[in-house]
Amino acid sequence: MAEAVILLAVTKIGVALGNEAMSQAISQFSNSITQLTELQGSMSRISRELRLIHEYLCRMDIRNSNNRTYEIWVEEVRMFVHGIEDIVDEYLHLVGQKHDTGWSTYLKKGFKRPNVFFSLNRLASLVKEAEVNLVHLFQAKDRWVSVVATGYMSDSSYIVEQSKYLANTSRSLDEEDLVEVDENKEKLEQWLAGDELERSVIVLHGMGGVGKTTLAANVYKKVKENFDCYSWVSISQTYSREDVLRNLIKELFSDKASVPSNIQTMDISSLEETLKNFLEQRKYLILMDDVWTPEAFLDLSGVFIRNLKGSRVVITTREGNVARLASQRYVLTLKPLSKDGSWELFCKMAFPRDTNYECPMELTEFAHELVSKCKGIPLAIVSIGRLLFIRDKTKEELKRIHDQLDWELINNPSLEHVRNILYLSYIYLPTYLKSCFLYCSLFPKYYLLKRKKLIRLWVAEGFIKRRGESTMEEVAEGYLQELVHRNLLQINERNSSGRIKSFRMHDFVRELAVDLCHRECFGVVYEEDKYTESLDESDARRLVIHKLKKDIYQSVSGVHRLRSVIALDIGIPSSTLLPLVVEKSRYMSVLELSGLPIQKVPDAIGDLFNLRYLGLRGSKVKFLPKSIEKLSNLLTLDVCGSYVKELPRGIGKLKKLRQIFSDKPSDRFRRDFQCGTGVRIPKGLENLTNLQTLLSLGAQDESVRQLGELRQLRSLEIWNVKGTYCGCVCASLAEMQYLSYLHVNASDNNEVLRLNGLPPNLKSLSLTGRLAEGMLEESPLFQTAGQNLYSLSISWSQMTEDPLPLFSPLRNLTDLMLTRVYNGKQMIFLAGWFPELKNLRLRDLPNLEVLEVKKGAMLKLEILTLVNLESMVEVPPGIEFLAHVKYLSFREITNEFLTLLRQCPRTQGMQWRHTLRQH
Repeated sequence: MAEAVILLAVTKIGVALGNEAMSQAISQFSNSITQLTELQGSMSRISRELRLIHEYLCRMDIRNSNNRTYEIWVEEVRMFVHGIEDIVDEYLHLVGQKHDTGWSTYLKKGFKRPNVFFSLNRLASLVKEAEVNLVHLFQAKDRWVSVVATGYMSDSSYIVEQSKYLANTSRSLDEEDLVEVDENKEKLEQWLAGDELERSVIVLHGMGGVGKTTLAANVYKKVKENFDCYSWVSISQTYSREDVLRNLIKELFSDKASVPSNIQTMDISSLEETLKNFLEQRKYLILMDDVWTPEAFLDLSGVFIRNLKGSRVVITTREGNVARLASQRYVLTLKPLSKDGSWELFCKMAFPRDTNYECPMELTEFAHELVSKCKGIPLAIVSIGRLLFIRDKTKEELKRIHDQLDWELINNPSLEHVRNILYLSYIYLPTYLKSCFLYCSLFPKYYLLKRKKLIRLWVAEGFIKRRGESTMEEVAEGYLQELVHRNLLQINERNSSGRIKSFRMHDFVRELAVDLCHRECFGVVYEEDKYTESLDESDARRLVIHKLKKDIYQSVSGVHRLRSVIALDIGIPSSTLLPLVVEKSRYMSVLELSGLPIQKVPDAIGDLFNLRYLGLRGSKVKFLPKSIEKLSNLLTLDVCGSYVKELPRGIGKLKKLRQIFSDKPSDRFRRDFQCGTGVRIPKGLENLTNLQTLLSLGAQDESVRQLGELRQLRSLEIWNVKGTYCGCVCASLAEMQYLSYLHVNASDNNEVLRLNGLPPNLKSLSLTGRLAEGMLEESPLFQTAGQNLYSLSISWSQMTEDPLPLFSPLRNLTDLMLTRVYNGKQMIFLAGWFPELKNLRLRDLPNLEVLEVKKGAMLKLEILTLVNLESMVEVPPGIEFLAHVKYLSFREITNEFLTLLRQCPRTQGMQWRHTLRQH
């Protein structure tokens, strides 16, 4: 993990030595060119050495987790790199370098309060000292670490052996030990025995320990004799192409042909030619176990002849990218076991056959809790069951295992193979993903991580590097997808357009990540009294507070080392935490204190020159100090739900700002006309040209005119829009080619909105207020059938004619919400309308009597919510055609309508919910 820390420092040094930084430094220190040149030369040499250390560490593997000599050396490297990072930050602050990567600061020439910052002389001295210390680090490695490593870390055989051991263990399980595999087993057997003559590639995909190899081995043993020849080959991350080819020849030729006598001296071309000639006229089965990259298959696929003999290649993998290699429809994604399946497998492993695998009644409570911790992962269940099998079957012993399971997972040799199979996923992560993965483990168990917020935090932490024309947020979302595809994060919910909305870490994966965080000093967690290590004893840069009962000064006495503080416990005495951080943590980059009852932000917050993320959501703050304008590195400002009504006049100086969250929701269900307000930005809005999110802006004459300069906006909410503003708003929107989400709220329910200039690339649109006659028909958004729009919310428009025909051309809509949109008596969904719609909500339509759904309308609808339709006289005709509805809700209905619902034959067999109107 130290390699990720090094990569971060090397990137920063690269910025410090970039052309712009060099020019500014020369300009400021023209009288000290010699010293400046020496300082820059030392930083350059340090950077080269750190890159070499980075490559060295990347070659290390889990064998070193218990090599104390190696660990001590890595700790020293990490502490050294942290020191370098501090020096580089000071240097960048000193020279006032402006750079798009976000590593540096942008200040006026020179610097204020020179007593706070290092002088050039001091920095030069520190860098020279660091260069000497780096030489000592290399000497220490040569004296001690390499001696321990000789013959021990010289190759990757350990990982290969561990992979083989795990595979052999999985392959050795008897059929009677398998649970809930019948459906997958039957499907795999059908695919292998199918009539299709074309060579097919079948992929078994799932997280480590979910049972891919076990299922494959069971079916392989059963069907292999149906093929002319067959072979099982373990790939793993460290496979040798030549060795794999030789092993294939040895297994495939067995009993079929003589293995060439010169096989050991053959080069790759000869081995491939031999295999192709042998397989050309044969029906073969090849199982490639534990494939980590598409290249591993592609390197070997040339020998898998397409001979129209019905041959099959089966791949097991935990990687989503490998799963895409499968032939059409031939991907089998293995899921964790159900609650009942987990219990059955546990009892088979934990209790002897002569007891009929039954758990004694007095043990069931703790046993069920123990099994639930495994979250359905067969490898974990088998391992825990076998651990109990060799222990006393007493309530006390089971409780001990339950209470100590986290410790056992990290330390018990009996569970080493569980650790290894999960560690392997981490070890072979690209360096750029390791920090992102460990970051997720700093949050509590079962914590639902939200995609958007986590991405903002990753960017602020400096984990994300630019890739081509993509924004850092887009790159970060790609990182998240990679972790999901590698089965290290589990999706909890997707939005209606298919993007990840929330996710969590599997318990066991999280426990191992927490252990790595501790080993690598990546971050520390405080959770009531469970964590006792003081920050003074750790070089950790991040603190996440789950629960904190002690006085804050006692608990975070080492706060001066921190770069990030995230408080999840809203009961923390806010009067002490924020002043402490501002006073002690001058390098702070992430300060997330949302939910704390903070009333005042200290003026000294402006001294946190490195701050990139400031979260005060839901606080009691009324005003932000003028010193906020000094936070020239700030990327995210979140004061949503606070009492802040106006941002400071100097906010326009923060040219790196990417997100402003400042909306004040007063009605989270958005039924009231004025369900929220935006913040006023008195001056300088036009300077925030990097802004991607503005939620929300309180419209004023000047701010509306300046909106058009914000051409990078992706999300925008504007409140208090008057009819006279619409021309300026439309002109501004026309400049926003990237705008994806737009909400416009009129200033009152008599104000008429005319927004004919809506951007055609919108994905989500929300309009609240009366709409000018013909506006929807004339808008380019509706003229072009809104191919990108997937979410539409229209409120308080008070139309006199059924609005559905206007919206029906939007064929890609997945969400449609209409609130007080129509004063008429009848709405009809015709056949073919809204083919992709999944979520429909109709609210507060006081005159609506009939809502009809024709057969063939909304064929994919999953959620239907009808709220306060007080005049409705019958259950919607055609509701029975909505075959895919999973959630049907009638809210605020009368007792008379409830009776209709219960008696209506159209709702028979449908699951529906209701609430009664409150009188």
